[in-house]
Amino acid sequence: MADAARLLDSGERLGTDELRALQLERLRASLRHAYENVPFHRASFDAAGVHPDDCRSLADLARFPFTDKADLRATYPYGMFAVPRERIRRIHASSGTTGLPTIVGYTEGDLSVWADMVARSLRAAGARPGDVVHVAYGYGLFTGGLGAHYGAERLGCTVVPASGGMTARQVRLIQDLEPRIIMVTPSYMLTLLDEFERQGVDPRSTSLRVGVFGAEPWTEEMRREIEERCGIDAVDIYGLSEVIGPGVAQECVETKDGPHIWEDHFFPEVVDPLTGEVLPEGAEGELVFTSLTKEAMPVIRYRTRDLTRLLPGTARPFRRMEKITGRCDDMVILRGVNLFPTQIEEIVLRTPGVAPHFQLRLTREDRLDALTVRAEARPGAGPEVREEAARSIGAAVKDGIGVSVAVEIVEPESLERSVGKIRRIVDLRP
Repeated sequence: MADAARLLDSGERLGTDELRALQLERLRASLRHAYENVPFHRASFDAAGVHPDDCRSLADLARFPFTDKADLRATYPYGMFAVPRERIRRIHASSGTTGLPTIVGYTEGDLSVWADMVARSLRAAGARPGDVVHVAYGYGLFTGGLGAHYGAERLGCTVVPASGGMTARQVRLIQDLEPRIIMVTPSYMLTLLDEFERQGVDPRSTSLRVGVFGAEPWTEEMRREIEERCGIDAVDIYGLSEVIGPGVAQECVETKDGPHIWEDHFFPEVVDPLTGEVLPEGAEGELVFTSLTKEAMPVIRYRTRDLTRLLPGTARPFRRMEKITGRCDDMVILRGVNLFPTQIEEIVLRTPGVAPHFQLRLTREDRLDALTVRAEARPGAGPEVREEAARSIGAAVKDGIGVSVAVEIVEPESLERSVGKIRRIVDLRP
């Protein structure tokens, strides 16, 4: 703790009153910037009967309209930009698989702030200047790889830009280049651990000491498995391309109690997913962000669809968000029962003979929705082990969640993956 406190930057040292004053100043400027330079925001503010000058306190933000992914797609490609295209230094896009991508632009100033926030995140995770950082997030339009890359360089680390895929080569690079930090999706980290063991290498014998995992929800059970198998500290990094990318919030290695939101740049709210009403601190709902310092593409009350709750700060003065439990748009309603992929993940992780890789397939049979859990077998798991695993998963879902599902145990590494992530839900209903 003493070492971490000594390394805090000026933003992390703000007192509560100083932080709230800075947030209000930046919020008012961001609202004006959006209103004056983005026709969409001007029209939506006007339709809601609000003006940037109406924001006299942080609570007044609740009077302003939301923005969501559909709005970004409706203004594709440059309609949300608040600066001339010539000032844009980089463009990223969402990794979504349906509809138009959501385009995000960055000025030189935005890129610098982003690098600062990822550097701050890495420092909170336990990284230090001079560390070797193995970045296995995907590079390209996806924000993960380049966001992690420039943040690690800003901190003064040596970066191995491994990107995703070519698992055997990744294992070789980790052994040869001896990184202390790895940045990767948690599901792909489990794939790497399987490959280490397939090659007869104990993952605990490597140089890795910290894993910074993000880009998908993951459970405490998955954290425990990764830490036990690899002998590292596993911490959560949070972000999304529409807000800036990775580095919006970061879990601190000394507490591992949920990501602290960098509130001097991103103002959080939690709202009721159905009514949009702002919920009190500690209540679970949908996470909403307003950017406070973005130049190219300010976001105003952006609905992330992520479900969480806001909690007081611990290792940092900023508020924490509870680990993401699921997404509004990932919730499956099966015969009247609400079900999230993370609930299935908890069951799969404690089932012998199966790997922590699964997929939910929704179908319709005789006008009734049906769900099949497809989980990958661990290498070497024989037919009897697989049959018992299928029975165990089906019984646990029935007992713990209250619905009957079919279970298929499939071959290792046979489920579809994208940018290091497994596609969790496949909806085959007409």
